[in-house]
Amino acid sequence: MSDSEAIERTDGPTGGVYRLAVGGHLAEMTFSRAGAHMIIIDHTEVPDALRGQGVGDRLVARAVSDARQQGFSIFPLCPFAASRFRKNPEYRDVLSK
Repeated sequence: MSDSEAIERTDGPTGGVYRLAVGGHLAEMTFSRAGAHMIIIDHTEVPDALRGQGVGDRLVARAVSDARQQGFSIFPLCPFAASRFRKNPEYRDVLSK
């Protein structure tokens, strides 16, 4: 993946979405807000054409980076995001208690 394939984050009043377009395909990870200091990752969708390329991992990593920079915690309700948190103990600092 090239650096030109940037993850875009769109925020709304109740939640938002992270998007990554690669080769004409769009991967998304949606989240809901749970107060001022927590988001809930509720869904991750990676097209079949992008599976196995680390696209979903990149979306979760971006949310973790944003959480660290902006001071919020993450509750990974989505099974994929939850699996990334289990496999990456370094994400625990932003995991919702």
